[in-house]
Amino acid sequence: MNDYIQKLIANLVFSVIVSFIVALAIGYGLIPVLRRLKFGQQVRDDGPQSHLSKTGTPTMGGIIMIIALIIATFVFARGNIQHILFLLAVTLGFSAIGFLDDLIIVVKKRSLGLKAYQKIIGQLGLALIVALYAYNDPNIGSKLYVPFFNIYWDIGVWFIPVTVFVIVGWVNGVNLTDGLDGLASGVTLINAAAFSLIFFATAAFAQSNGETLRAVNLGNTMIFAAALTGACLGFLRYNAYPAKVFMGDTGAFALGSALTLMAVVSRMQILLPIMGLMFLLTILSVIIQVGSYKLRKKRVFKMAPLHHHFELSGVPETKIVAVYMIVTAILSLLCLLSINIVK
Repeated sequence: MNDYIQKLIANLVFSVIVSFIVALAIGYGLIPVLRRLKFGQQVRDDGPQSHLSKTGTPTMGGIIMIIALIIATFVFARGNIQHILFLLAVTLGFSAIGFLDDLIIVVKKRSLGLKAYQKIIGQLGLALIVALYAYNDPNIGSKLYVPFFNIYWDIGVWFIPVTVFVIVGWVNGVNLTDGLDGLASGVTLINAAAFSLIFFATAAFAQSNGETLRAVNLGNTMIFAAALTGACLGFLRYNAYPAKVFMGDTGAFALGSALTLMAVVSRMQILLPIMGLMFLLTILSVIIQVGSYKLRKKRVFKMAPLHHHFELSGVPETKIVAVYMIVTAILSLLCLLSINIVK
C-alpha cells in the first residue's frame, strides 16, 4: 500500500471521527439552548395525530451537522481547496434558506415559515449557480457517468437545466423525508458513506493516472463526504427515536444540497435515484397523491409522503426508519460496484 492510499484512508477515517465528536459536543451544548429559547417544532394539524406529542421538541438542529461538517472538512482538506470551499458555500446557502424558514416558524409559532415560492426562488438561484459552475469546469463539463457501462453521456447544454432540476428536487425530497425520528439523517448517513468510498476509489485512480489536480479535488470531496457521514452519525445520537431535536429545514436543505453537490461534481447524478431510492419514492408519493386528488378527487395513499402511509397502516415508526435504512444500504452497496469501472 503506497503512501497516498494510506493518507486517503487516514483522512477518510479521521474526518468521520472528528465530525462525529464535534456533532456530539455541539448537540450536547446546543439542544438545551434551543429548549430555553423555546425554539420548538410546530407540528401541522393535518399530519398523523401521533405526531402532535412531538410539538415543542427543539428544532433547527441542522446547525449541529453544519458546524461539524465545516470543522472536519477544514481540518483535513489539503492542497487547492477552492473546489471544496464552493461545496461548503453552496451547502451553507441552502441551509440559510432553511434556517430563515425555521426561524419564522419558531418566532411566529406557526407550522409554515417562508412561502413555497420564496423557498423555490432561492433554491433555483443556488442550483443555477452550481449548474453553471459545473458546466464550465473542465473536470466536470456536460457529461454524466452511466453506472456499470464504463461510459460518460454528454448531454451538452441540457446539463444545466437537468442539474438544476436534480438539485431542487433532491433538496425538497430530503426535506419531505424528514418526517420521522432519524429517517432523513439515517438515510443520508448511508448515502454519504457510500460517496466517501466512491471518492476514495476515484481519487486513488486519478492519482495513479497522474491526474494530480483531479485527485486533489476528489480527495477533498471524499473528506467532505466523510465529514457529512460523521455529522449525521453524531446527530443521530440526538435525533433517533425518541428525538431530542429535529434538524428542521436548516438541516434538511443542507443534507439534500450536499448529496446532490457530491453527485454533480463527480458526474454521478444518475447514482442518486439508485442509492437514494427512498428519497425518490418520497417525492413520487407526494406527486402521485396530489395529482390523483386534483384529477380524481381520490387519494392513492392514506397520507403522503410515503412514510406517513406506512405509519397510518400500523407500522411502528422505528420499523419504518429501519427498513428505509436497510434498503438504502443495499442499494448503496450496489452503487459501489460501479467504482471498479469509473474512469
